[in-house]
Amino acid sequence: MSDPAFLDTNVLVYMALQPDSRSETARRGTVSVQVLNEFVNVAHRKLRQPWPEIMKAVGAIRELCPSPAPITLATHDAALGIASRTGYQFYDALIIASAPESGCTTLFSEDLQDGQVVEGRLTIRNPFGTPGQ
Repeated sequence: MSDPAFLDTNVLVYMALQPDSRSETARRGTVSVQVLNEFVNVAHRKLRQPWPEIMKAVGAIRELCPSPAPITLATHDAALGIASRTGYQFYDALIIASAPESGCTTLFSEDLQDGQVVEGRLTIRNPFGTPGQ
């Protein structure tokens, strides 16, 4: 069995609020508390979802992705290094740092560069892209 994939916020939005048949590949992954927080922010501010719908969606995500990873000082420090070496925005670097800490070798993200290997141990994949793209 392969390692679980770490899920970026955009993948959760498609899974929970804007269902996309391609998001089935991203079901049952790993998330961090940061990703849950970003999901709530996008759902409320950008998509203008009502709070009951947001809470329902977060509940469903937590069933599919139990035990969200915390953001620790070590995660923060790792993200600072990743951001400085790669040029990624800090909050993206926090997600990149959280994935290997959670035992994941794959990060599903629509926003980051598909196929890029970060720090020699995490491969970014776009679960919505065309295979071979």
